[in-house]
Amino acid sequence: MPIVSLAEAEALAAHALVRCGTTESAAASVARALVGAEADGLKGHGLSRVSPYGAQVRAGKVVGDALPRLERPRPGVLAIDAAHGFAYPAIDLAVEALPDLAREQGIAAAGIRRSHHCGAAGRPVEALAERGCVALLFANTPAAMAPWGGSRAVFGTNPLAFACPLPDRAPLVVDLALSKVARANIVGAAKRGETIPEGWALDAEGRPTIDAQEALAGTMVPLGNAKGTALALMVELLAAGLVGARFAGEASSFLDAEGDPPGTGQLILALDATAMSPDGPARFAALAASIEAQEGARLPGARRLALRRRAEAEGLNLPDVLLAEIRAL
Repeated sequence: MPIVSLAEAEALAAHALVRCGTTESAAASVARALVGAEADGLKGHGLSRVSPYGAQVRAGKVVGDALPRLERPRPGVLAIDAAHGFAYPAIDLAVEALPDLAREQGIAAAGIRRSHHCGAAGRPVEALAERGCVALLFANTPAAMAPWGGSRAVFGTNPLAFACPLPDRAPLVVDLALSKVARANIVGAAKRGETIPEGWALDAEGRPTIDAQEALAGTMVPLGNAKGTALALMVELLAAGLVGARFAGEASSFLDAEGDPPGTGQLILALDATAMSPDGPARFAALAASIEAQEGARLPGARRLALRRRAEAEGLNLPDVLLAEIRAL
């Protein structure tokens, strides 16, 4: 498999999206996010998304020349309209504006509506933590999970992410979907013609399945069973109901070029890490140290950071078929 530098991968992805009708600025934002996820080992949110994204721009499901618009309806609140474009430029606006607001007021929030797939949810909160914030992100996604005891999907896999700064080292980041596994894992298995482990998903009749295609036509198994669907409900209310976006059951798929724009939403909260206690970051570090002091224990994200360092030093090892798929755009 060819080795491609991160800069080369970004240029390749951005060029492909521009050829499909995306503006250069939006394409650069998307490419940066996808290559960052690829470098972190999050391949389901990485360069495999370029081809479906491009197809959606060509079909008008994503508005390639959309300009996100930021308003400030309340002192600590940003309301961002992604205008049915990609989520990444709208998230960039939020990440740029939130730290100053959080330092000024202690806490700030950004709600993004008429949005799209936000990719690796840990990346925006990590960027905020690097600027001194404790950050949370909630995102709703197209319907993939049924309520506990039900059979029809009304919740997305609805990722949530958290990050806080640690002195003199990379922030602590927690990033998880509320399904037992990320839906991207099943999408990847379906593309490769592979089966999936039992317990990941149910078919359209609500029966456990190891067939990836049947799983995509059915529903995901929630993380923690009933607790997972309760959290998914919470995310729907925060990331869609609160910000004026579509609920999961109203949104079209992120995976194909069929239908109208998904119109999903994201909510990002940022708190100044020293607003309530000046030694907040030091206390975060103390807890992190107590975890790492235990043999065999590690903080969330340790593997991700190791993969990132390797990718920065050595580049990305990309399959020929993926490179061909992107270049074909």
